[in-house]
Amino acid sequence: MGKKLLFIYYQNIKAGGVAKVLANLANELVSDGYQIDILFLMREHEDFYPLDSRIKKHYVDSFSFWTFKICKFNQKYLRFIPKIANINTYIYQLGVAKLMNRWLKENHMRYDNIISCWYKLSCSLALNKIVNHKTIAWEHISHTTGGPFWNRLRRFYKNLKAIISTNVPGERYYRTVNEQSTTIYNMMDSEVESQAFISPENKKNIISVVARLDPEKNISEFINIISGTDLPENWKVVIIGSGSQEDHLKKEVVEKGLYSKIELLGSKTMEEVYELLRSSKINCLTSRVEALPTILIQSMFFSNVLVAYDCNYGPSDIINSNNGFLIDLGDQQAFIGNLEKLIHDEQLLNELMRTSFEESQNWRKESIKEKWKSILS
Repeated sequence: MGKKLLFIYYQNIKAGGVAKVLANLANELVSDGYQIDILFLMREHEDFYPLDSRIKKHYVDSFSFWTFKICKFNQKYLRFIPKIANINTYIYQLGVAKLMNRWLKENHMRYDNIISCWYKLSCSLALNKIVNHKTIAWEHISHTTGGPFWNRLRRFYKNLKAIISTNVPGERYYRTVNEQSTTIYNMMDSEVESQAFISPENKKNIISVVARLDPEKNISEFINIISGTDLPENWKVVIIGSGSQEDHLKKEVVEKGLYSKIELLGSKTMEEVYELLRSSKINCLTSRVEALPTILIQSMFFSNVLVAYDCNYGPSDIINSNNGFLIDLGDQQAFIGNLEKLIHDEQLLNELMRTSFEESQNWRKESIKEKWKSILS
């Protein structure tokens, strides 16, 4: 029998990078003989990303715990208190940690390794003397994320078995905390890896964006970039995603007179995302912060040229002269200039589409899986 592993994450009910790469890795490892369980920190739910039937799922509902009831009370009756929303996030996370540690106290002995899929969970587990020696922190976001409180707790990562970063700068930082730190890039699913090169004549003149419509993804700035770009009538922008800024961004598109150039499609299934990437020629990212933006890797497999801000961290691990343009964070004019260069130079665009697809082959899952197996052994 293979080693028995427990992954811990919040949910698998909607589109999201962490849930997707968790499903990809768990499915691959269970196919290679590992025994895989996943603890989800919410009520039982239907999986958004398919999980192999051999994977056993467990649930503890953090939204029915007393700490969440306090958050609801605060939200309803104490909204006048400054930063009450921030206070609620800490109260909620306290409940998550209590439920998670209670479950682990009864069940941890079943597992050889525990893989935590979010930094707040990893911080709690680093303080848990029962399990920290066999816990691996799988970091999906910049090590600077979370503010002073979580950054102070990250120093207890020294107690963990290992830390997996999804980008090289993250690995460099975590090595100062725990020598057992390394970089392992995110694994793509079989549908992405099996994609053949798509020739330009089989695509449309589309610039695609797939991102949450939340502040850190910086979509408002991207809309401003498009408003300053000489976009021919036969080109358009298609954005897939939902989030807190969705209504505001729709208004911004109308106010800037871009409703004929930009389509905001809202939340879509992964198959619909893949269909957009099959159709588009250019994929853009204007995030202010990332860890490893999986969408850029997926876009290469679907023969897209990449144009993205060089935010901390991740895009610089992916983008090079073979697959697109890496733009200094906030340099809208450079972003506009490189978009126009691609749109108006068909030969350059077609050549970069081909070499971008070739570059994607360096991101195939076999080498990624072997690195995971090395850590787990």
